[in-house]
Amino acid sequence: MDIIKSIEHEQLKNKIPDIKVGDTVRVHQRITEGNKQRIQVFEGIVIKKQNGGLNETFTVRRVAYGVGVEKTFLIHSPLIEKIEVIRVGKVRRAKLYYLRDRVGKASKTKEDIGANLKRAEIVIKEEVPAKSDEDTKNAEPVKEEVEEKTNTEEPAKKEEAKAEETTKKEETPKAE
Repeated sequence: MDIIKSIEHEQLKNKIPDIKVGDTVRVHQRITEGNKQRIQVFEGIVIKKQNGGLNETFTVRRVAYGVGVEKTFLIHSPLIEKIEVIRVGKVRRAKLYYLRDRVGKASKTKEDIGANLKRAEIVIKEEVPAKSDEDTKNAEPVKEEVEEKTNTEEPAKKEEAKAEETTKKEETPKAE
């Protein structure tokens, strides 16, 4: 890895929320005024996402007191405390600039009702605990528990389904 990429990799956040264009989000941003710090919340619709890596940004639009306000945030900025997804929007465009011309209810996006609000966070880099020389010599390969659980659950579900089918066949009387 060259020097610039290694420095950028250090600056990346470990986990970022999975936000998409059209989502209504609440961004908690740390504001410094003099020697005081406070958290300011900005809630609105994501109208665009740009770039990638360390320079990835997203723009949030809201209407405050009849005036449209757009703010662009760096996803990996240390000033952003957290990003909450309030509503999952259903859109068919990558950039929602047409919302600038809309007023009132027309400026809202349709809600994706079947969507899961608790989207998983995207893991950018995993933290690896520092190991001593003794730990690495004695280390055994760790098996993935998640895969084992899913593999053991699937045959059990199939067996249960077969058992239910046989009981249904037995219960139904034959027409003669």
